[in-house]
Amino acid sequence: MIGRFGPMELVIILAIALLIFGPKKLPEIGRALGKTIKEFKAHTNKMTSDDEEAKEDPKKLSSDEAGQNSVDQSVKTENSNEESRPS
Repeated sequence: MIGRFGPMELVIILAIALLIFGPKKLPEIGRALGKTIKEFKAHTNKMTSDDEEAKEDPKKLSSDEAGQNSVDQSVKTENSNEESRPS
């Protein structure tokens, strides 16, 4: 039964939230939660679209992956330069 909320459970949860946060803070919390969910969905959709693009064209990298690869390459170059220096 975990994860399944009926109307009575939701009323109880909202009543407790109203008691804890008060009537002035509750709308602000609701807006913040709504924005968070909206951003999460947008980023999730972006990630899935990036994955689909990568499956279609594996040679094409997204800008994030390309940036990470250049960082990895520069770290490797720095490490090899340090190893080649005489002590």
